[in-house]
Amino acid sequence: MGKDLAERFPAARAVFDAIDAALDAPLSRIMFEGPEDELTATQNAQPAILAHTAAVFAIVGEKVAGSVTAAAGHSLGEYSAYVTANALDAPDAAKLVRRRGELMQKAGEERPGTMAAVLGLPTKDVEAACEEASQQASVAVAANINAPDQTVISGDADAVTRAGQACKQRGAKRVIALNVSGAFHSPLMVPAQNHLQLALERTPFRDPAFPVVANATAEAVKEAGRARRLLSDQLTAPVRWVACMEHIARIGGESPRYVEIGPGAVLAGLLKRIVPEANVISLGTADEVTKFMEAA
Repeated sequence: MGKDLAERFPAARAVFDAIDAALDAPLSRIMFEGPEDELTATQNAQPAILAHTAAVFAIVGEKVAGSVTAAAGHSLGEYSAYVTANALDAPDAAKLVRRRGELMQKAGEERPGTMAAVLGLPTKDVEAACEEASQQASVAVAANINAPDQTVISGDADAVTRAGQACKQRGAKRVIALNVSGAFHSPLMVPAQNHLQLALERTPFRDPAFPVVANATAEAVKEAGRARRLLSDQLTAPVRWVACMEHIARIGGESPRYVEIGPGAVLAGLLKRIVPEANVISLGTADEVTKFMEAA
């Protein structure tokens, strides 16, 4: 993960080194060499994804400078978005998301929960199913509104099971259980929220150079204090990704270009389902980045 970037681009290598030093841990070695179970542990996976994204941006940032209208990131990717907007330094962001991962893991251990992806059903029907399935002792909520027909539900395991069954009764094509360590973006994460807010308040934060569209509200954030508040809220609020992308499409001007940076191309696929005419490119590998940098 990211090894090809570090080998080809000194700027990427510098980002990995700086994050290793900030965490006082060999994160880049785990990214490059594994073992996989260590990399996928929440406290490593979150800073690793951020490090990969920050490394790509360290290479391509100069090429896109001055032309960025707005940024957004999905869940922990919102921290990466603030790095691209120069509101957060990458090492500080990596420490924040590691802390975030630890807090989410702890909340998941104290009150175990789960998540499931619902495919082929409008979000409003998924929300109705969650409301129907929730009781005083157990809740299910729409946690990630990823596309018009793809919503992830989150909450107590029994409520998520009931909500999934209700979604199938409403016509969902599939309900897929996710392998997660907690009920993220749900009320089950409340115990982690105050601790994360404290970590955010202690971290140097600048006003973003361009707006970052927040997961929790789909608003364009332009001020550091508001960014901190919404990153805290994000732990228990749904990721309103459809609304975020619709907002960016509105403010992006005529024929905007969308650039996804970091591992994989999942967000590009979701974007095409939200804004079918979107011109989007994904940059994650050294070859993809090289091609982008060499293009006119």
